[in-house]
Amino acid sequence: MKKLTVSFLAVGFFTAGIADETINGAGATFPYPVYAAWAYMYYKETGIKVNYQSIGSGGGIRQIKNRTVDFGASDAPLEPQKLDEYKLYQFPAIIGGVVPVVNIPGVKAGQLKLDGETICHIYLGEIKYWDNEKVKALNPELDLPHKEIRVVHRADASGTTAIFTNYLVQVCPEWKEKVGAGKAVKWPVGIGGKGNEGVANYVKRLKYSIGYVEFAYAKQNRLKYTLLKNQAGKFVAPSIETFKAAGATAEFDPEKHFYLWMVNAPGENAWPIAGASFILEARERKEVNKKVNRFFKWAFEKGDEVAVKLDYVPLPKELKEKVYNYWKKHDIYPE
Repeated sequence: MKKLTVSFLAVGFFTAGIADETINGAGATFPYPVYAAWAYMYYKETGIKVNYQSIGSGGGIRQIKNRTVDFGASDAPLEPQKLDEYKLYQFPAIIGGVVPVVNIPGVKAGQLKLDGETICHIYLGEIKYWDNEKVKALNPELDLPHKEIRVVHRADASGTTAIFTNYLVQVCPEWKEKVGAGKAVKWPVGIGGKGNEGVANYVKRLKYSIGYVEFAYAKQNRLKYTLLKNQAGKFVAPSIETFKAAGATAEFDPEKHFYLWMVNAPGENAWPIAGASFILEARERKEVNKKVNRFFKWAFEKGDEVAVKLDYVPLPKELKEKVYNYWKKHDIYPE
């Protein structure tokens, strides 16, 4: 899968002079693997290049605010008043999951169990060793080492961080009080990596580390994901099925420009740290938006299979129809 992603990158960078038309976007690293795959397929079919730069949600918001790209992408949805202030449209494009990953020798993927409170206290720096009593209580069958936990977080303004910290705020009052939620927060402990790629690389290299990445990056880098206790009290593994279960209860409202957080969703099989990735467009650029939306409409119609292969959840049919109607309402539906 890693080689496949690199091949998408190669096409993206070397066909710029061949395509008659180029769409430029920038933002979240969370959806990059699926956007790259869609862009490759779209270019092969239409000759139109989609140049998407994976720079983080903060960068994507900044670039569309400055009108330096055709679209921005963010995993942290903007509130309606912010969209009005920046004169932007917003709609979801894909659903995925943020996954805690660890590098503990002898511990395999899906063996370590964690809950929100324990992750919170690890990231607060209050649980310092893997054989801490709270971690051992969740994992009585594992022989956890007395090794210092090496905490890894994002260094850049990140929608993945916004999803992760919004989850911690919901499940841990101390996190809400001491740190809060956002694309960038003041981390109490740990080292920062740039992008999902940076966090994945750190966790892969550092023994006894913990980090959080979008699930596709965990699988691509063969990182050891944890099980996580959900709102229903059940330990679940990250998967298409548990992300779908989280999305099943999500009620996106087009009147609020689809503003919604999906973390800590109810449901026995729901993954607790799920989220959507959103597209941002400048309101005054009707024709540019139609060109961008023609690509996403194509992706919604022809890209579901590759999205699932890359461990993302395509938008449900009903949500796609809501997006189409939103485009029609604002006169940005591609003809």
